[in-house]
Amino acid sequence: MMRILQICASRIEDFMEFIDPVCDIIKLLGLPFLKNKMSDEARYTETAAKSLSHLGDLMYVPSPQVRMQICSTVMDIYNTKHPIPQIIGFELTSTSYNVEIAAMSGLAETLVSSLTLMKDNVQVKILLLRALQLLSRTNENCMFMARGQAAFNICSLLNDPDPSGELMLLSSGIILNLLDLGPKDEIIKQMNNLECICALKDCVVRLFTTGYTDRERQLRNDLLVITTVIAEKSRALMINLTFLLFLSVKSRNPLLGNIQLLHNREGLKMKRLLMDLLVIFSKDWSSDKILSDKKVVSALFTYVIPTEKPEIQDWPMPYFQELQLQAISTLSSVAPRLVEHYMACEGNKRLLQFLKWCSSQDGFVGNGNGCCRRSKNEQICRTLKLLNRMVSVQDTTLNKDLCDQGAVRQLLRVLKKTNTDAVGKNNTVILEIQTEILSVLTSLCETDSHTKELFGSQGVDVMIQILKMGPTQVSSGLGHERLILSTLTCVWSCITGYNITEDDFLDKQGMFLLLDLLAVNWKTMNTILLTLLNKFLENPKTHSHFYTWRGKKFETVPHLLIQLWNEAEKKLGEVTDKYGRIIDPKNPLGRQIGKDQKKPPISPNNVTTSTCEVAENNKSQIYSLFLKLGFSDLPGLSTLDYVTLIAIMRHLDFQVGKVWNKTRQELKAENIQPLKYDSDASNYIKKEFEDLAKRVRAQQSQVIVEHQKMELEEEQRRYAAIKASMKQRAEAKKTWDNFVLRTSNYDALKEAKRIKEDMIELSRPEYVIQKGIDHATEIYGLNTTVSCGRVLRVQSTPSELTGGPLADTCLAQKRLPIRGGALRDFRIQRFKF
Repeated sequence: MMRILQICASRIEDFMEFIDPVCDIIKLLGLPFLKNKMSDEARYTETAAKSLSHLGDLMYVPSPQVRMQICSTVMDIYNTKHPIPQIIGFELTSTSYNVEIAAMSGLAETLVSSLTLMKDNVQVKILLLRALQLLSRTNENCMFMARGQAAFNICSLLNDPDPSGELMLLSSGIILNLLDLGPKDEIIKQMNNLECICALKDCVVRLFTTGYTDRERQLRNDLLVITTVIAEKSRALMINLTFLLFLSVKSRNPLLGNIQLLHNREGLKMKRLLMDLLVIFSKDWSSDKILSDKKVVSALFTYVIPTEKPEIQDWPMPYFQELQLQAISTLSSVAPRLVEHYMACEGNKRLLQFLKWCSSQDGFVGNGNGCCRRSKNEQICRTLKLLNRMVSVQDTTLNKDLCDQGAVRQLLRVLKKTNTDAVGKNNTVILEIQTEILSVLTSLCETDSHTKELFGSQGVDVMIQILKMGPTQVSSGLGHERLILSTLTCVWSCITGYNITEDDFLDKQGMFLLLDLLAVNWKTMNTILLTLLNKFLENPKTHSHFYTWRGKKFETVPHLLIQLWNEAEKKLGEVTDKYGRIIDPKNPLGRQIGKDQKKPPISPNNVTTSTCEVAENNKSQIYSLFLKLGFSDLPGLSTLDYVTLIAIMRHLDFQVGKVWNKTRQELKAENIQPLKYDSDASNYIKKEFEDLAKRVRAQQSQVIVEHQKMELEEEQRRYAAIKASMKQRAEAKKTWDNFVLRTSNYDALKEAKRIKEDMIELSRPEYVIQKGIDHATEIYGLNTTVSCGRVLRVQSTPSELTGGPLADTCLAQKRLPIRGGALRDFRIQRFKF
């Protein structure tokens, strides 16, 4: 059938009579296939796909009627309701099968390639685009269409004459499908040329000026989305920014004179898309001149105002709030590139006033969309991010102006308020606000002592409040760890280096809080904590805090530092024995020096790996701390700690020796033979460092031997004490057994036994038993003489009843419950000592 169809189609150009029969046959291909077995679908898949592939080739037949029928047939393939009666003995194939066959045939690629033939016939072009829009709904067809240069062919047709307006709408829909389901990078590459970009520009400008219907406004926004996607990959060829003027600034440009922006959802989306484009353009340095000439910073600042009295009228409050947040975020990208325009607009003053309003209001009044549901905290957060971006530029004039406006005190007040509001809550936005404030304060105080003075006692109080956060809360994963890191950085920039704030921080126990954090041993914080401690130790008042601090297990600072040292050694792969002693004097750091020699030699202008390790790992910081604390009279160190401390004392020497060894390895790797004097000097240095390592190992061994001797003596002493205790217990038990055998008063025996159980935990069992016997004798009037291993004499008449001279005066004054001549049981307070 397809061969017959191709023969007929080849004769259409000479014989017009073939057009109708060809169209009738093509129309049949849009109907479902028929099958009489379930296996027919798999059996004839390839044949069916080839038939549809030949159908695409017929688009080159120079007949509008045939081309239109082909497009209609393709659309019929996707039709789920075919008016075909049931044929006995056959079943219709499913629509999904038909769509699958169409995708396998490569029909989409052929149809896209034929677009260039339709420039003069708008009707056929529209019908073909409708068919392509159906095909672009699957990944397979999008891949075929990309191979046929669909993005370029369709985008270049955007400005073709079209009285119906469907051409632009269908084209944008197909391109969006290609970007979503097809190879995105390839599609963008096809449109990243002057022809496509100019076509997009003309369409957008035309829709800006003449688009009045909702359909046209939606189309305008779709084209802006396509423009934004292209701009993300290539900004050099992007469209002119003239239409960006309409953000809010009045313009005399005649192009914008007829624009009527409606304050509805489509208008909101359009403005947000334009702001997204501004963010993309700001990444290109060549755009600075255009952004400056168009006064983009001034236009964006018109949104940074309290929402009760917006200067831009007619916007619904939720829409204006969304635009406000978007404008602040856009300024964070644009304003750092245009500092002069930012200062000309009094940006610092505006932002601080807006921040003051935000922190004193309940925030948004409407629901809005997206981030607007997060109330005033989102306004504060984005404003602080903008301030952080501005101060990070490190422009002296800008930062000084910000301090003169009272930014430091205002930010501290906001930070203190958020700390109070965050108690008992897990709000990620509040945590982000706190982190941004700390970053701004860090940048402001980093190099300015006057700003540190403004930070003052109020800032120290806030830092102390944050540092008191519990370890459980910090490790919750909500951002508290980042907050603590920002706080530590702020302490470094705003407190250290200024004596007044340093002393205030120490007086308020801030050093103890830093040491508590170090004891928790968070890997991400140890480096900055050790750096901070080194900085604080330059203040003589800090030493007493180091010697006074005790951890949860009563560990001291020197012991904690040695623990961190051992962990750093394990991380670096340095190997010692179980006592922490050097194993190989030739390689005291315990690592393979030549294991990385296959790498290319290091340039003379670069530092070596060994030098980098000295500066980067925590061992250098710990060594520096011990240098300031001293290596003697350190509290809380065990014998094994002293073994490690001996190696720490020689850390710098070992590092110098390692650098010399590395130098020799590099010379050998580069086949460089040093001069005789250099070689002798190198060998002498090597021998000296090996001798030093041997001396250190000998000192460590001596300490270990003394430690083992002390352990042995302690073990012997404990064994002797246990032996003596067992002997005493045996004698006490014998005394007790004799007492039991010779005591006829059951109540006295019972009370003595109870007293024995109460006091059995004491270390002297004979003392316990004797006390029990004496107390029982005192209560029940037993005249008992106990001698260990001898006879007991017991008198069973209670003296309390006779009131004799040995009676318990306290007990004798009580009225004893006596009925019928028998002694009634009563509660007696236990003897405690």
